Amino acid sequence: MNYDKVYDLARDIKESDEFRAYAAQKAKVDADPNAKRMLEDFRKQQLGMEMRQMQGEAPSQADVEQLRRLYETINMHTEIRELFASEQRLIQMVQDIQRIIAEPFQGLLGFPETEGGT
Repeated sequence: MNYDKVYDLARDIKESDEFRAYAAQKAKVDADPNAKRMLEDFRKQQLGMEMRQMQGEAPSQADVEQLRRLYETINMHTEIRELFASEQRLIQMVQDIQRIIAEPFQGLLGFPETEGGT
């Protein structure tokens, strides 16, 4: 296995428009103490809910509604909204990379084949 190609991929990711846009937008949010605090509070609540779900605990409707309202509130902040948008583009890029990397394993390890063979 030539790990040099993996390191090249990591470098390419860091140099990608998606990564750079996300890093720049995160810096803008981090530079605004109010936006940073709002985002951190949202992420803590989001992570807490995900952790409870991983432990088999279904979130209450009130918790889901509270997180939804918090998301809607912080999404009104321009810098946070733009961070979420750049985060989505970065996540899409990572998902595409994961799909491509997983392709050789389809069928071999019992992974279902996807449409089109990819």
